[in-house]
Amino acid sequence: MALKERLGTVVSDKMDKTVVVAVINRFPHSIYQKTVSRTTRYKAHDAENNCKVGDRVRITETRPLSATKRWNVAEVLTKADKKEEALK
Repeated sequence: MALKERLGTVVSDKMDKTVVVAVINRFPHSIYQKTVSRTTRYKAHDAENNCKVGDRVRITETRPLSATKRWNVAEVLTKADKKEEALK
C-alpha cells in the first residue's frame, strides 16, 4: 500500500515537534461545475522543529503518533520570506 502524500502550507508552529499544515483541495462542484476549495488542516510531526509559519511542505502518512497526529513532514519545499515572519 502506497503512502499518502500532501502538499500544504504551515499555518502554526507553536507546538513542540508538531506543525499544523493547511492543505487546499480544489475540485469542481458536482452540479454547478464551479471550482470549490476546501481546506483541511493536518497535524504533522516535525522532529527538528525546522518548519516555520508560511513554509511550503510535503507531508506523508505515518502511524499514529498521538491522539490527532498521523502525518510526518517529509521535506520543506520552500521557506517563508523573512519579511512575512517580521510582520507576525
